[in-house]
Amino acid sequence: MIIYNPKDWWKLILGFQKSDTFRIMMPGIIAMAIYTGIIVYLETEVFHLGFKNTTTIHSLVGFVLSLLLVFRTNTAYDRWWEGRKMWGGFVNNSRNLAFKLNVFVEDSALKERFRVIICNYISVSRDHLRDRVIKDGMMACDKYSVDDFMRANHVPNHIMKILLIEMNDLVKNKTISYEQMLLMNEEIRSFSDLLGSCERIKKTPIPYSYSIFLKKIIFIYIASMPFGFAMEFEYWSILIVALLFYIFGSIELIAEEIEDPFGIDDNDLPTDQITVTIRENLEEILK
Repeated sequence: MIIYNPKDWWKLILGFQKSDTFRIMMPGIIAMAIYTGIIVYLETEVFHLGFKNTTTIHSLVGFVLSLLLVFRTNTAYDRWWEGRKMWGGFVNNSRNLAFKLNVFVEDSALKERFRVIICNYISVSRDHLRDRVIKDGMMACDKYSVDDFMRANHVPNHIMKILLIEMNDLVKNKTISYEQMLLMNEEIRSFSDLLGSCERIKKTPIPYSYSIFLKKIIFIYIASMPFGFAMEFEYWSILIVALLFYIFGSIELIAEEIEDPFGIDDNDLPTDQITVTIRENLEEILK
């Protein structure tokens, strides 16, 4: 995710990033401008059409299309914001669990073991949502190596199992009481709930029919504009059509990017930064 100053207008207006929709759409904008220029040339220079085209239909269709794009953008942003709340839950619940462990457990070696297990769970959850699980960033402890944490297809579930085994051992060894275990159970359970919610967001894209319908409407709307604008605006139609194509296409591209907010795109959630924050917090609390 890009960290920026929302009050720096000129930098935002004049700056370009690799995810800027203008760069992505540049080939399409150029193609649409050439296409519009050909239509205008044929209508005005070749066929010398004398009738005046009307833009009323395009105005009405444009209003409906705008409503569809608003719904599309709001739906995508809701998914982005819900994902952010889930990762905020990871931060809060990992802190709460660490606070309780720090009070209930006196052995520093056990505290360090739980710190490693919790941090590894957060790290692999981040990578799991990116369709990859890598060893980089994972830690070993006195009882478990990195390979011990990786021995499963669904690594977050495997680490959660290890965490519960260790919690159960604390009760069996009378390091903590059963009541203290119950006090920590809510935070432990929340990790699986939060990851499950993130998986639901990732694996449930916008319905295919709606997505393909919206793209078709944008294409038909833009492709038919030169026929309606050529006689009235002549070669200015090239600029108008290219600009409108950029606007409508950019909205759809932005929605596509943020509806899956767990990747590494510029507009995705700062899960790397959140993971580092959790590690720093747990190291401070449990050490």
